[in-house]
Amino acid sequence: MAVGIFDSGLGGLTVLDAVSKRLPDVPFVYLGDNAHAPYGVRDAEDIFNLTTWSVERLWAEGCDLVILACNTASAAALRRMQESWIPKDKRVLGVFVPLIEALTERQWGDNSPPREVAVKHVALFATPATVRSRAFQRELAFRAVGVDVEAQACGGLVDAIEDGDMILADALVRSHVDALKRKMPDPDAAILGCTHYPLMEDIFRDALGDDVKVYSQATLVAESLADYLERHPQMVGSGTESKFLTTGDPKKVSGQATQFLRRQITFEKA
Repeated sequence: MAVGIFDSGLGGLTVLDAVSKRLPDVPFVYLGDNAHAPYGVRDAEDIFNLTTWSVERLWAEGCDLVILACNTASAAALRRMQESWIPKDKRVLGVFVPLIEALTERQWGDNSPPREVAVKHVALFATPATVRSRAFQRELAFRAVGVDVEAQACGGLVDAIEDGDMILADALVRSHVDALKRKMPDPDAAILGCTHYPLMEDIFRDALGDDVKVYSQATLVAESLADYLERHPQMVGSGTESKFLTTGDPKKVSGQATQFLRRQITFEKA
């Protein structure tokens, strides 16, 4: 009954934590491509090739449904994968969908014309590759009109978080928020468009101020997955046990992940 969760590194553990609490009876197989992280500085072809390899590895673990808990992979590779690569008996879902559902207050299956929504000025904080893809703006435009999105590429932030350098990460968050506010002084809402960023959510909130509603993905993804599995129970695969896989050094990644989630995590070689 396993479901796969893929991320380029450790950020997807924020999603894993949330979905495990929401769906305690479902085994999850987590794969971190730590050997090639971060994806945010790679080109689209590279991201596609790395992502498809990792998804196939999760299919081999009995995970017919895989969540791309990596915004960069969701932005740069998912559409191409869905159009020409994923077989009919498998599913790969990204993390933008629940976010845009929450922002526009409409379900993904709602194909009515785009309409005005409550928010007008949205700040998007994401990796350089996600910003370049404009995937968030494209998906939002299918559902909402009159929303101004200002994107800020947060270079260096994923590296600082993965390295556990929270002093540097704090400084980078505040610097990127300052840069965004120079372009959009009064955003209504802010999207933390990388699964690493919830670890810095308090800093983002402090830097943005109390008037900005901050959307973070982990809880939204967990609720969306629970709803999806209720509607598509056949997509829970044949795997029966939870495990953690990495393309990196399992001992090093286990130590980082344990610090990351503040509980013992043991990775195996993918």
